[in-house]
Amino acid sequence: MPYTLTWLPDILKKAGLKVAQVDGWEERGVSEMGTVLGILCHHTATQKPGNMPSLNTLINGRTGLKGPLAQLGLGRDGTFYIVAAGKCNHAGVGIWQGISNGNTHFIGIEAENTGLADDFPWPEVQLDAYYRGVAAILKHIGKDASFCAGHKEYALPKGRKPDPDLNMDEFRKKVADILNGVTDPPVLIPAVEPDGGAGRPTIKRGDNNDFVKIIQAKLDMEPDGNFGPKTEAAVRAFQRNHQLVPDGIVGPKCWKVFDSIS
Repeated sequence: MPYTLTWLPDILKKAGLKVAQVDGWEERGVSEMGTVLGILCHHTATQKPGNMPSLNTLINGRTGLKGPLAQLGLGRDGTFYIVAAGKCNHAGVGIWQGISNGNTHFIGIEAENTGLADDFPWPEVQLDAYYRGVAAILKHIGKDASFCAGHKEYALPKGRKPDPDLNMDEFRKKVADILNGVTDPPVLIPAVEPDGGAGRPTIKRGDNNDFVKIIQAKLDMEPDGNFGPKTEAAVRAFQRNHQLVPDGIVGPKCWKVFDSIS
Protein backbone atom coordinates (compact mmCIF):
# COMPACT_ATOMS: atom_id res chain seq x y z
CA MET A 1 0.00 0.00 0.00
CA PRO A 2 1.44 3.42 -0.94
CA TYR A 3 2.69 5.76 1.78
CA THR A 4 1.48 9.36 1.96
CA LEU A 5 4.29 11.31 0.27
CA THR A 6 3.08 10.37 -3.21
CA TRP A 7 2.71 14.11 -3.96
CA LEU A 8 6.49 14.59 -4.13
CA PRO A 9 7.08 14.08 -7.88
CA ASP A 10 4.17 16.29 -8.93
CA ILE A 11 5.30 19.13 -6.66
CA LEU A 12 8.86 18.98 -8.00
CA LYS A 13 7.77 18.73 -11.64
CA LYS A 14 5.45 21.73 -11.25
CA ALA A 15 8.50 23.67 -10.06
CA GLY A 16 10.17 22.89 -13.39
CA LEU A 17 12.58 20.33 -11.95
CA LYS A 18 13.80 17.08 -13.47
CA VAL A 19 12.43 14.01 -11.72
CA ALA A 20 13.27 10.30 -11.96
CA GLN A 21 11.00 7.93 -10.04
CA VAL A 22 12.82 4.91 -8.61
CA ASP A 23 10.82 1.72 -9.11
CA GLY A 24 8.73 0.86 -6.04
CA TRP A 25 9.18 4.26 -4.38
CA GLU A 26 5.48 4.67 -3.51
CA GLU A 27 5.58 1.70 -1.13
CA ARG A 28 9.09 2.23 0.20
CA GLY A 29 9.69 3.39 3.78
CA VAL A 30 10.40 2.08 7.27
CA SER A 31 6.89 3.16 8.25
CA GLU A 32 4.38 5.95 7.61
CA MET A 33 5.45 9.58 8.04
CA GLY A 34 3.97 11.89 10.64
CA THR A 35 2.98 15.46 9.76
CA VAL A 36 5.68 16.89 7.49
CA LEU A 37 7.09 20.00 9.17
CA GLY A 38 10.30 20.66 7.27
CA ILE A 39 13.31 19.40 5.35
CA LEU A 40 16.76 18.14 6.32
CA CYS A 41 19.48 18.68 3.72
CA HIS A 42 22.38 16.22 3.42
CA HIS A 43 25.25 15.32 1.16
CA THR A 44 26.05 11.68 0.47
CA ALA A 45 29.84 11.69 1.11
CA THR A 46 30.16 8.84 -1.38
CA GLN A 47 33.66 8.72 -2.89
CA LYS A 48 32.53 7.67 -6.35
CA PRO A 49 32.18 9.54 -9.65
CA GLY A 50 28.98 9.77 -11.63
CA ASN A 51 25.64 11.47 -11.34
CA MET A 52 24.00 9.54 -8.47
CA PRO A 53 26.27 6.63 -7.44
CA SER A 54 24.72 6.60 -3.95
CA LEU A 55 21.25 5.67 -5.18
CA ASN A 56 21.45 1.99 -4.25
CA THR A 57 22.64 2.92 -0.73
CA LEU A 58 19.75 5.35 -0.32
CA ILE A 59 17.33 2.59 -1.23
CA ASN A 60 18.82 -0.33 0.70
CA GLY A 61 20.80 1.29 3.50
CA ARG A 62 24.33 0.58 4.70
CA THR A 63 26.00 -1.47 7.40
CA GLY A 64 24.29 -0.67 10.69
CA LEU A 65 21.51 1.46 9.18
CA LYS A 66 18.47 0.10 7.38
CA GLY A 67 17.20 1.80 4.25
CA PRO A 68 15.65 3.81 2.83
CA LEU A 69 17.97 6.60 3.94
CA ALA A 70 16.14 9.56 2.34
CA GLN A 71 12.97 10.31 0.44
CA LEU A 72 14.94 12.13 -2.27
CA GLY A 73 18.33 11.85 -3.89
CA LEU A 74 19.68 14.80 -5.87
CA GLY A 75 22.08 14.01 -8.70
CA ARG A 76 24.92 16.24 -9.80
CA ASP A 77 22.93 17.09 -12.93
CA GLY A 78 20.00 18.45 -10.91
CA THR A 79 17.74 15.41 -11.23
CA PHE A 80 15.64 14.52 -8.18
CA TYR A 81 15.39 10.77 -7.65
CA ILE A 82 12.20 9.83 -5.81
CA VAL A 83 13.36 7.07 -3.47
CA ALA A 84 10.59 6.67 -0.88
CA ALA A 85 7.13 7.91 0.07
CA GLY A 86 7.39 6.78 3.69
CA LYS A 87 9.56 7.54 6.70
CA CYS A 88 13.32 7.18 6.16
CA ASN A 89 16.36 6.78 8.40
CA HIS A 90 18.19 10.03 7.70
CA ALA A 91 17.96 12.29 10.75
CA GLY A 92 19.22 10.56 13.89
CA VAL A 93 19.39 12.42 17.20
CA GLY A 94 18.95 16.18 16.96
CA ILE A 95 16.64 19.19 17.09
CA TRP A 96 15.56 22.04 14.81
CA GLN A 97 12.72 24.51 15.34
CA GLY A 98 11.85 22.56 18.49
CA ILE A 99 11.36 19.36 16.48
CA SER A 100 13.43 16.43 17.76
CA ASN A 101 11.93 13.51 15.83
CA GLY A 102 13.45 14.29 12.47
CA ASN A 103 12.72 11.00 10.75
CA THR A 104 9.02 11.38 11.52
CA HIS A 105 8.62 15.06 10.62
CA PHE A 106 11.37 16.01 8.14
CA ILE A 107 11.77 15.00 4.52
CA GLY A 108 15.39 14.03 3.82
CA ILE A 109 17.24 15.09 0.67
CA GLU A 110 20.61 13.44 -0.01
CA ALA A 111 22.55 15.42 -2.61
CA GLU A 112 25.40 13.64 -4.37
CA ASN A 113 28.65 15.23 -3.17
CA THR A 114 31.81 13.92 -1.54
CA GLY A 115 31.93 16.79 0.94
CA LEU A 116 35.59 17.29 0.04
CA ALA A 117 37.60 19.83 -1.93
CA ASP A 118 37.40 17.60 -5.01
CA ASP A 119 33.64 18.24 -5.18
CA PHE A 120 33.59 21.97 -4.40
CA PRO A 121 32.17 24.25 -5.63
CA TRP A 122 29.00 22.29 -6.27
CA PRO A 123 27.64 22.20 -9.86
CA GLU A 124 25.44 25.25 -10.40
CA VAL A 125 22.67 23.12 -11.92
CA GLN A 126 22.63 20.92 -8.81
CA LEU A 127 22.56 23.84 -6.38
CA ASP A 128 19.79 25.59 -8.30
CA ALA A 129 17.72 22.40 -8.24
CA TYR A 130 18.42 22.01 -4.50
CA TYR A 131 17.09 25.52 -3.77
CA ARG A 132 14.05 25.10 -6.00
CA GLY A 133 13.19 21.62 -4.75
CA VAL A 134 13.34 22.68 -1.11
CA ALA A 135 11.24 25.78 -1.88
CA ALA A 136 8.62 23.71 -3.72
CA ILE A 137 8.22 21.30 -0.80
CA LEU A 138 8.10 24.07 1.81
CA LYS A 139 5.46 25.92 -0.20
CA HIS A 140 3.39 22.74 -0.39
CA ILE A 141 3.51 22.16 3.38
CA GLY A 142 2.98 25.85 4.22
CA LYS A 143 6.37 26.53 5.84
CA ASP A 144 8.99 29.21 5.31
CA ALA A 145 12.71 28.79 4.69
CA SER A 146 13.50 28.55 8.41
CA PHE A 147 12.06 25.03 8.35
CA CYS A 148 14.93 23.89 6.15
CA ALA A 149 18.05 22.79 8.02
CA GLY A 150 21.35 21.19 7.26
CA HIS A 151 21.96 17.85 8.95
CA LYS A 152 24.98 19.48 10.62
CA GLU A 153 22.65 22.07 12.20
CA TYR A 154 20.09 19.54 13.41
CA ALA A 155 22.39 16.78 14.69
CA LEU A 156 23.28 16.43 18.37
CA PRO A 157 25.77 16.62 19.90
CA LYS A 158 26.91 19.61 17.86
CA GLY A 159 29.63 18.67 15.41
CA ARG A 160 28.38 15.08 15.07
CA LYS A 161 27.54 15.58 11.37
CA PRO A 162 29.34 17.75 8.76
CA ASP A 163 26.75 17.68 5.99
CA PRO A 164 25.90 19.36 3.80
CA ASP A 165 29.11 21.19 2.92
CA LEU A 166 27.20 24.42 2.28
CA ASN A 167 26.57 27.72 4.07
CA MET A 168 23.04 27.05 5.25
CA ASP A 169 22.24 30.69 6.00
CA GLU A 170 22.99 31.50 2.35
CA PHE A 171 21.06 28.38 1.32
CA ARG A 172 17.95 29.50 3.22
CA LYS A 173 18.26 33.01 1.70
CA LYS A 174 18.16 31.47 -1.80
CA VAL A 175 15.14 29.36 -0.82
CA ALA A 176 13.38 32.40 0.66
CA ASP A 177 13.97 34.38 -2.53
CA ILE A 178 12.26 31.63 -4.54
CA LEU A 179 9.34 31.47 -2.10
CA ASN A 180 8.99 35.27 -2.26
CA GLY A 181 9.06 35.36 -6.05
CA VAL A 182 12.37 37.23 -6.25
CA THR A 183 14.14 34.53 -8.27
CA ASP A 184 13.37 34.03 -11.96
CA PRO A 185 11.55 30.78 -12.78
CA PRO A 186 13.62 27.94 -14.24
CA VAL A 187 13.95 27.39 -17.98
CA LEU A 188 11.48 24.63 -18.81
CA ILE A 189 11.71 21.94 -21.47
CA PRO A 190 10.05 23.35 -24.66
CA ALA A 191 6.61 21.92 -25.42
CA VAL A 192 7.71 21.31 -29.02
CA GLU A 193 11.03 21.24 -30.83
CA PRO A 194 12.26 24.78 -31.55
CA ASP A 195 12.74 26.27 -35.01
CA GLY A 196 15.02 24.10 -37.08
CA GLY A 197 13.69 20.88 -35.59
CA ALA A 198 10.92 18.60 -36.79
CA GLY A 199 8.31 20.25 -34.58
CA ARG A 200 7.70 17.11 -32.55
CA PRO A 201 6.09 17.53 -29.14
CA THR A 202 7.73 16.82 -25.80
CA ILE A 203 6.19 13.58 -24.58
CA LYS A 204 6.03 12.04 -21.13
CA ARG A 205 4.19 9.56 -18.96
CA GLY A 206 0.44 9.69 -19.56
CA ASP A 207 0.66 10.59 -23.26
CA ASN A 208 -0.96 8.32 -25.83
CA ASN A 209 -0.20 9.04 -29.48
CA ASP A 210 1.81 8.04 -32.55
CA PHE A 211 4.92 9.84 -31.27
CA VAL A 212 4.95 7.43 -28.34
CA LYS A 213 4.83 4.56 -30.82
CA ILE A 214 7.92 5.94 -32.57
CA ILE A 215 9.83 6.05 -29.29
CA GLN A 216 8.68 2.57 -28.28
CA ALA A 217 9.85 1.17 -31.63
CA LYS A 218 13.26 2.81 -31.12
CA LEU A 219 13.42 1.11 -27.72
CA ASP A 220 12.46 -2.31 -29.14
CA MET A 221 9.15 -2.24 -27.26
CA GLU A 222 5.67 -3.17 -28.40
CA PRO A 223 4.46 0.10 -30.02
CA ASP A 224 1.05 0.47 -28.39
CA GLY A 225 1.28 4.28 -28.14
CA ASN A 226 0.73 4.32 -24.36
CA PHE A 227 3.47 6.14 -22.41
CA GLY A 228 3.11 4.15 -19.21
CA PRO A 229 5.57 3.21 -16.45
CA LYS A 230 7.39 0.60 -18.56
CA THR A 231 7.98 3.07 -21.38
CA GLU A 232 9.12 5.70 -18.90
CA ALA A 233 11.59 3.27 -17.33
CA ALA A 234 12.94 2.36 -20.79
CA VAL A 235 13.33 6.03 -21.71
CA ARG A 236 15.21 6.73 -18.46
CA ALA A 237 17.56 3.82 -19.15
CA PHE A 238 18.13 5.10 -22.70
CA GLN A 239 18.89 8.58 -21.37
CA ARG A 240 21.38 7.28 -18.82
CA ASN A 241 23.15 5.28 -21.53
CA HIS A 242 23.43 8.37 -23.74
CA GLN A 243 24.56 10.88 -21.09
CA LEU A 244 21.20 12.66 -20.97
CA VAL A 245 19.31 13.72 -17.84
CA PRO A 246 17.34 10.56 -16.90
CA ASP A 247 14.01 12.31 -16.33
CA GLY A 248 11.90 9.99 -18.50
CA ILE A 249 10.77 12.93 -20.66
CA VAL A 250 11.41 12.97 -24.41
CA GLY A 251 12.16 16.59 -25.29
CA PRO A 252 14.24 18.21 -28.07
CA LYS A 253 17.60 16.87 -26.83
CA CYS A 254 16.28 13.35 -26.41
CA TRP A 255 14.56 13.40 -29.82
CA LYS A 256 17.89 14.38 -31.40
CA VAL A 257 19.63 11.36 -29.89
CA PHE A 258 16.80 9.05 -30.95
CA ASP A 259 17.23 10.39 -34.50
CA SER A 260 20.86 9.27 -34.43
CA ILE A 261 19.98 5.59 -33.95
CA SER A 262 18.38 3.30 -36.48
